[in-house]
Amino acid sequence: MGNGAKAAQKRERNAGKSADKGPTSKTKVNEAAKNIICQTCRQTFLLTTRAPALEEHAQNKHSKTMAECFPNVAK
Repeated sequence: MGNGAKAAQKRERNAGKSADKGPTSKTKVNEAAKNIICQTCRQTFLLTTRAPALEEHAQNKHSKTMAECFPNVAK
């Protein structure tokens, strides 16, 4: 048996493995993680967004404090 036959067998084996996997899109997961909402403009932010980024949004977009735009988020 030559190397070509080995490669063909490996491709056949791996084709069966990759067919079992479902879609790998993270769109639904990312949308579910957006649960910080600006009360002024209703823009959503990921749960992992840190306070400095939220403060920057409040200052630059609305000239307000973070507490005014995001009352549910603790510093």
